Amino acid sequence: MKQKPGTGGVRWKNTSRRLPQSPLWKRGLAPAELFVISFLALITVGALILRFCPGLYRGEGLNWTDSVFTATSAVCVTGLIVVDTATYFTPLGQAVLLLLIQLGGLGMLVLTSVMITALGGRPSLQTERLATGSHHMIALIPARQLIYDIVRFTFIIEALGAIALYLVWIPRYGMLGAIWPAVFHSISAFCNAGFSTNTESLMNLQNSPMTIFIISMLIIAGGLGFITMEEIQNRFLSRKKSTRRISVHSRLVLVTSGILIVGGWILFAIFEWRGVLNEMTMFNRLTNSFFMSVTPRTAGFNSIDYSLASDSTNFLTIILMTIGGSPGSTAGGMKTTTFALLGLLAWSRLRSHPTVTFANRSIPSETIQRATGLFVISTGSIVLSVFLIEMIGDSLGAEPQFLTRLFETVSAFNTVGLSMGLTPDLTTPSRWLLIILMIAGRTGPLSIAAALIVRLSIKGKYRLAYEDVVVG
Repeated sequence: MKQKPGTGGVRWKNTSRRLPQSPLWKRGLAPAELFVISFLALITVGALILRFCPGLYRGEGLNWTDSVFTATSAVCVTGLIVVDTATYFTPLGQAVLLLLIQLGGLGMLVLTSVMITALGGRPSLQTERLATGSHHMIALIPARQLIYDIVRFTFIIEALGAIALYLVWIPRYGMLGAIWPAVFHSISAFCNAGFSTNTESLMNLQNSPMTIFIISMLIIAGGLGFITMEEIQNRFLSRKKSTRRISVHSRLVLVTSGILIVGGWILFAIFEWRGVLNEMTMFNRLTNSFFMSVTPRTAGFNSIDYSLASDSTNFLTIILMTIGGSPGSTAGGMKTTTFALLGLLAWSRLRSHPTVTFANRSIPSETIQRATGLFVISTGSIVLSVFLIEMIGDSLGAEPQFLTRLFETVSAFNTVGLSMGLTPDLTTPSRWLLIILMIAGRTGPLSIAAALIVRLSIKGKYRLAYEDVVVG
């Protein structure tokens, strides 16, 4: 390369590629912007329905702040509540919440793409990639097929989960009474929402191992990601050898998820064996500690009272909430692949390897940079939010409860929904801050950044000269 005198830079060729020209781009609306706007639109509609629609409440309706908070929590499949879903809402109100959860879990763009395809049209490639959650990787699966499979997988798994829960709950609720709780909890669990028609979530069912197991499987299925589910299906059902290989992405998802679940299971059992699990039988201790490892990533159901758990348990829960589920899933969080890539990056540097490798493959440096950026943005957002909530609490003379506020903040940003009981007592400014966190956590820090910078591309012709900085 030839350096231009007096500029301290290097002349280089602009190789940025033009984005495909579709109606979306001609209007200047990027896919990431459309993704964010679709969730904001659904939250707005949901808040208006919760605020003005009659027949949703057993008593007085929600005010504006609580309507927006509840709609955001449902659409962003978080599960944090300011009122009791079981007693405050009528069956119609619960049905509205469930509809918002389902639409938020699937994603508005997926439903829109399916409708366009069903009418004989074809969504743009950018819309398809965004809808399937695969816009950061080269998917070997046709986007249109993946969109169809997303809906098919969702409804089949939710139906099977509802049937299983119904059969288990007939002795408890009766033949007719078990229908609605089974349907509600199956959809809420698969969408990783955490809303429950029970006042105490699953605490009254902690001694029902089948309930714990079924909901755990629904949470895991919803948190694996549709790309991984599609590849697993092709691996075991397809007759074509070319489609039987599991990609590095799915291998990383499966390995990381397994390690986190088993590792968390063991640690939770150790931390709470003589704690909140002390009154249970040995088998129920094992099933509930397993559930405690599954639900933070990122379902939000609880079978124990986290306000009574040890600090070790709550801090481990915060870590698992931060990691979250996998890309392209209904779960939130930093994502399992991001966590795994950061670990692999550290391991490669300790071994003085120039590249990050996994399963005999090298991971592109751009992907590593994206994972690092996501980690920095997520951590910074949580730190800033905890700081602001602490400031608000201190200014109002509230009792110091740092771990509790950290727990609620991480739960909101990572769209988990677990709570130590602080959310209903938060002030209005703190609730609005959690609303922003839930939206940011659901749409993703990188999607929001891309939405704020329209058509980000390299426009300059020069790269500034390198100069090193001492680190460590």
